[in-house]
Amino acid sequence: MTNDDVVIIGSGIAALQLAVQLNNHLNVRILTKGKVRTANSYLAQGGIAAAIGVNDHPSKHIGDTLEAGRFHNNLDTVREIITAAPSLIRNLSQQGDVFDRDSNGELFLGMEGAHSEHRIVHGGGDATGKNVIEHLIGRLPENVTVEEDVFAYELLLNADKTRCIGVKVKQTDGVIQRFYGSHIIIAAGGCGQLFTYTSNAETVCGDGIAMAYLAGAEIVDMEFIQFHPTLLSINGQTKGLISEAVRGDGAILVTEDGTPIMEGIHPMKDLAPRHVVSQRIYEFLKKGKQVYLDIRSIKEFSKRFPTITAICEENGICLADGKIPVAPGSHFLMGGIKTDLAGRSSIRGLYAIGEAACTGLHGANRLASNSLLEGLYQGNQLAKWINGTRTEHQELDFSHSFQPVFSEQADLPDILQIKDSMMEQVGIVRNGANLKKQQAWLAQFNVDDIRLDTCSTADLTKIFMVITASLITKAALQRTESRGGHYRSDFPIEDNQHWLRKSIIHKKDRGLEKNNELIKTALAT
Repeated sequence: MTNDDVVIIGSGIAALQLAVQLNNHLNVRILTKGKVRTANSYLAQGGIAAAIGVNDHPSKHIGDTLEAGRFHNNLDTVREIITAAPSLIRNLSQQGDVFDRDSNGELFLGMEGAHSEHRIVHGGGDATGKNVIEHLIGRLPENVTVEEDVFAYELLLNADKTRCIGVKVKQTDGVIQRFYGSHIIIAAGGCGQLFTYTSNAETVCGDGIAMAYLAGAEIVDMEFIQFHPTLLSINGQTKGLISEAVRGDGAILVTEDGTPIMEGIHPMKDLAPRHVVSQRIYEFLKKGKQVYLDIRSIKEFSKRFPTITAICEENGICLADGKIPVAPGSHFLMGGIKTDLAGRSSIRGLYAIGEAACTGLHGANRLASNSLLEGLYQGNQLAKWINGTRTEHQELDFSHSFQPVFSEQADLPDILQIKDSMMEQVGIVRNGANLKKQQAWLAQFNVDDIRLDTCSTADLTKIFMVITASLITKAALQRTESRGGHYRSDFPIEDNQHWLRKSIIHKKDRGLEKNNELIKTALAT
């Protein structure tokens, strides 16, 4: 049992940015399910968006963000984060050799889908996440303790359930530990592993969101899942991400015979917003036709994209042929734990930052390379908040015994069943009949009746996947329109009359679920 000032669950860019920015006199503990370097942020290829080009301006970046998000975004949040982006990038670039530069020593700016200007800063060509994470790890001060291979599974609340005061974790040997703190932060990422095809790290299963939901926090916009259009596809399996920057550098999507598939579909063609491109590729795949990225126009491809080159070569793709087989897969969750800009949730003492949080920046569909930006911003803002707040140490209850507890047999589905059913029923194209079918299938597992202390980490993963999948399915069924990453074939158009700027919020009240169909306005003007 420990009592820290700050406990951070997760180790991605938002978590590390927060830890680095906190005052050195604070005791900070990072808890991560795997290793520090296995977070989604470490895998990020594309880059970070910031309006720092000569012809660019934050107003253009704001416009692109709103357009991609189909105007479901929180406008104040968008303005605040996008306006702060240039200074965040400059500060980071001044701290070390993090980003790529051109021959004049200026930051190299790339182009990605749905952006109107070259504004994507990169590191290591297509290894931006790795570069930034390694930089932040190198800056972690001595007051930060990192605990790897610990599975956080239950948030601890005070007696009257008004404040979060800690978290329970399981070690690899099954021993249960409690970590108390004045500030408990969920930075555990999204839920990409709920789907068969995904770009996400193996650990990203929606744990943080499920824990927050069980504790009574508000969860919002879970229907909005972004499917990245281009994952490397080999014999029906996805093997890794092919960054949108490849299309930004001139690659186009084609069929086996070389016919472009985005002609006449959107004014921006292959650089259209991700939901448009993903749905177009999906149409061809459902007909049994493979789609490829034609990269023949990109000079020195292996030099520009070394990480992607390695992924392709490892999987037997001959880049000299000029074609990479691709398929869409789950990539990013626009929804999550409802927070303000500093990461404060609806429960006192509980915060969420990064992909686990929903600030309203991304709306219904994230603009490419805005996610690492949000992580940097939220980590910085929450650090300012905590640094200026008086630390309140919690009184610890030593009456509990912390011995390993053997698992009880739980009636839970296989992980592959969850992934395949979510991909089929709640994936790129949805409809009411399939969503109701999935909702009924998930409801049979009665995860609310399982005592978490008695479960193995394998069963805890399944429980959290079922909970998070249920939240997505419920929200997708309630939103009777198509918007951004949420596409309903039975409601194929945006319904601005009934749904523009309205959010679906789910909340579990003190352990008793309500049919929380709270619909609130996300944007006033």
